Amino acid sequence: MRRKEQSGVCGDEKEVLLLVDEDISRRTIAISMRASKLTARGLAYALRAVGCKIAKEHRKAQTPHGKQSVKKLMAHGTAANSIELSGDTKLFDRVARKWNVDYAFYKTGPDKYLLFFKSGQADAMSACFSEYSRKVQNQVPAHPHPGSAQTGVGAALP
Repeated sequence: MRRKEQSGVCGDEKEVLLLVDEDISRRTIAISMRASKLTARGLAYALRAVGCKIAKEHRKAQTPHGKQSVKKLMAHGTAANSIELSGDTKLFDRVARKWNVDYAFYKTGPDKYLLFFKSGQADAMSACFSEYSRKVQNQVPAHPHPGSAQTGVGAALP
């Protein structure tokens, strides 16, 4: 008992001071943890932003391949040739993917296009175009034109 009287603090007050001190310590630790999480989040955000910017620059530096706009094809820095194409561009896309050629379409009229391609790929493009021509010739028209002669089951007898 003498100790309590000497220090000038009774037992209940000492417990209160310990609780207050413990609460302050707990709050201090919580604030420092929040601050460290915040800085970790900020660091993660900054690293992610830098990574995205590097990836964007990398994609920008690469030259596109396959179907692209005429502007991108001309930006390759090589000479380009063009041929006229009339008909289905989707069929040409399928064939061109097999031959891995760089090309671009420029629409000149209804169902008429100029096909631009790199001069260095002229051999591959001629092989691709010949395969496309074969496929177009082998296609049977889905809807025959009215007035054309019909053959088969529904044909009128003369």
